[in-house]
Amino acid sequence: MPTLVPVLLAGGTGTRLWPLSREGYPKQFHKLIGDHTLLQATALRAAKLDNAAPMVIICADRHRFLVAEQLREVGIENAVIILEPEGRNTAPAAIVAALFASQQHGEDAQVFLMSADHAVADEAAFCSAAATATQVAASGRIVTFGIKPTRAETGYGYLKRGPALNEGGFALEAFIEKPCLEDAQRYIADDAYAWNGGLFLFAAQHLLNEAQALEPDMLSACESALKDANQDLDFLRLDATAFAAARSDSIDYAIMEKTRSAGLVPMDAGWDDIGSWSFLQKLPADEHGNVKHGDVLIEDSRNTLVHASSRLVAAVGMENHLIVETKDAVLVAPTDRAQDVRRIVKQLQLDKRAEAELHPRVLRPWGSYESIAEGERFQVKRIVVKPGEKLSLQMHHHRAEHWIVVRGTARVTCGDEEKLVTENQSVYIPLGTKHRLDNPGQLPLELIEVQSGAYLGEDDIVRFDDVYGRTKQPN
Repeated sequence: MPTLVPVLLAGGTGTRLWPLSREGYPKQFHKLIGDHTLLQATALRAAKLDNAAPMVIICADRHRFLVAEQLREVGIENAVIILEPEGRNTAPAAIVAALFASQQHGEDAQVFLMSADHAVADEAAFCSAAATATQVAASGRIVTFGIKPTRAETGYGYLKRGPALNEGGFALEAFIEKPCLEDAQRYIADDAYAWNGGLFLFAAQHLLNEAQALEPDMLSACESALKDANQDLDFLRLDATAFAAARSDSIDYAIMEKTRSAGLVPMDAGWDDIGSWSFLQKLPADEHGNVKHGDVLIEDSRNTLVHASSRLVAAVGMENHLIVETKDAVLVAPTDRAQDVRRIVKQLQLDKRAEAELHPRVLRPWGSYESIAEGERFQVKRIVVKPGEKLSLQMHHHRAEHWIVVRGTARVTCGDEEKLVTENQSVYIPLGTKHRLDNPGQLPLELIEVQSGAYLGEDDIVRFDDVYGRTKQPN
């Protein structure tokens, strides 16, 4: 049996799940269903596949520490994390995955390419479909999985299966773009049609052969990006110049719609995309069809989702609506407009608003910071540093800082001086002074930081030394 390399694509931004999902902390890192984040659930599911090698995660550079931390939390220590300098869609990612799998596990290696932000209810059925797909792929097919539809979904593409194959799957007859409602209703009544779940399984060398024939320039760019990749701590960073030369395209358009060797394996595993807030309305509801998360009170309402993150949210007389609350934003929309949330995100991006990118609490590899007050020439933050971790040795051109320790003990470097600062003590960091903060203790360090100066942006940081290799990286 060939080695199967699970490859998780974790580079999406999940704009339709705003305000919870944001560029800096997208949906795959949230616990939307169950006790694990979507990334963690996908990784744990991938670890159960037969004959699986250590998994590969392909993600954006800015999310590298999030990925590493979330995998560590669920005990996955041997994953390979490949960093994309910029998003180029799924076709270049698939080629990089095939190149890596072939180099590490031989030409017979197979790749199971999957998104890190999908839901699967029946893991046994998922693994069984994958086992069938390995047989079909071994016969020279690039396999996609036809998801058994449960509703007339207009937000998904569809697949039409062709004749049966000896290995247990089918030839793939056609890809169908997202349909109108009338067509979607016709498709779900016909067993020949299935949802396109964006899952692919293929022999690494076969995909590379197809890429050579169909997308030679893309293949060449990906080969160079991997050949010139740099090892950065526990991450493999693709060469930025070479990877940028790869045309951005999906594996569906670049390979699957052109190849003559596409196969389809049916999957009935309770799969769903979690593409918008309307998915969460399918979770357990009260007798009136309302779905509640967090501190929520509902009166005289029907078929309404209320998702509260930080405070009490009350809804009266609502019907077929979404209400989503975070610390800095509230979304209200009719359920049938859930797909249009991305339009709000586009407006925020055009206006360069922080709410499109970050939550008030921002995670860093050393801990987190959260803005709690700001005004003209000042900003107040709550900083938490994990035990044994430290911030970079840095300085600021435009601001001074006061640190007040409220829990734990801080070791502070300020210029040439190093000292311990304990609870209820404070220290002043003058503008232009090299400084560093670290937590030498066994408990989280919490402090209040008061910044004052002419400019308080996060880009006013000059790093001189950093244990996370960020002296040349933005985050």
